[in-house]
Amino acid sequence: MSVNQNIIVGVIGSGAMGAGIAQVAAVAGHTVVLYDNNNSALEKAKTNLDTTLQKLAEKGKLPDATEVFGRISFVSDIAAFKDCGLVIEAIIEKLEVKKAVFSDLEKVVSDDCILSSNTSSLSITSIAAACNKSERVLGLHFFNPAPLMALVEVIPAVQTDEKLIPAAKELMQRWGKVPVIAKDTPGFIVNRVARPFYGEAIRIYEEGIADMATIDKAMTDKGGFKMGPFTLMDYIGHDVNYVVTETVFQSFFYDPRYKPSFSQKRLLEAGWLGRKSGRGFYNYAEGTAQPEPKNDDALQTQIYERILAMLINEAADALHLNVASAADLDLAMTKGVNYPKGLLQWCDEWGAANCLQLLDSLYDQYHEDRYRASILLRRIAAEKRKFVQ
Repeated sequence: MSVNQNIIVGVIGSGAMGAGIAQVAAVAGHTVVLYDNNNSALEKAKTNLDTTLQKLAEKGKLPDATEVFGRISFVSDIAAFKDCGLVIEAIIEKLEVKKAVFSDLEKVVSDDCILSSNTSSLSITSIAAACNKSERVLGLHFFNPAPLMALVEVIPAVQTDEKLIPAAKELMQRWGKVPVIAKDTPGFIVNRVARPFYGEAIRIYEEGIADMATIDKAMTDKGGFKMGPFTLMDYIGHDVNYVVTETVFQSFFYDPRYKPSFSQKRLLEAGWLGRKSGRGFYNYAEGTAQPEPKNDDALQTQIYERILAMLINEAADALHLNVASAADLDLAMTKGVNYPKGLLQWCDEWGAANCLQLLDSLYDQYHEDRYRASILLRRIAAEKRKFVQ
């Protein structure tokens, strides 16, 4: 099994992620086979990709749109993957569906073809188990939109041939991406570490400590985040964000740190998915005025520090459990979700002792395990060390 510049790249699923990954591979010079069993979705992807590439060429960001578009074939027969050296699956987040696809795929491709999944939170090991040659399976988790977002999480399964990991990382670098290596645990890096940004914000809102607009303002003004949590959840869509939270919660054996909220679940049940449906935490109907935040500096500081402490604690625990290196953890959060700085670096600047004191205060107040401090954070604070040396 080898990963080189000349391999044909197959992509399963022509939705936003699949089409975006196909674009990235084609721009990098690969012949690409984009598959979907839904012909109307395939035609839509074809039209959208042609338009996107032409616009990039007009802006001078692509030398020849026609040449790049010509590298992509749009197919509805999985047999078209027979000459591929790498196939990336980007379909619905349902484990049994993915496993069935990988099992079928293995009957078509060569023994040397590498199979990967773009799943954001499902077990790569479980997906690999559907294959006879499970050692050729790994995760390549791109972020949406794939052509614009730099991060790719490279996730080896338990069965993955170790030689594939550096080869996949090198290929992603050639594609202009920033790869990080993550252990095959629920949510990998980003979707695990980022959970408190949403969950703790909702908890603060549900307790009546502050309204959504004030919480959002605290995180943008005090923390420097590009979007506040409620604005971001509405942007992502609750059909995506809530489902990831629920999946991570279940996968971690119902650890209370990842507990979903009824507030977000009710939005999903109502079909209020966020911007895409015109209504979410906020109302996006034309002419609707958005709520004004409270200009209370002390309140905003309290909110910002509480959410930040929870984020740092999650990053510290991920490091403690060897989910990723300190460098990759910080890189993932800055490149994958555009955090203003890495959380471990942030902790070093704020002070691990200050972060720990706030977490212990929350734990003493609530007596809930969701506020338990990572043992690594406690050690760093006690020894007056830094995470980033």
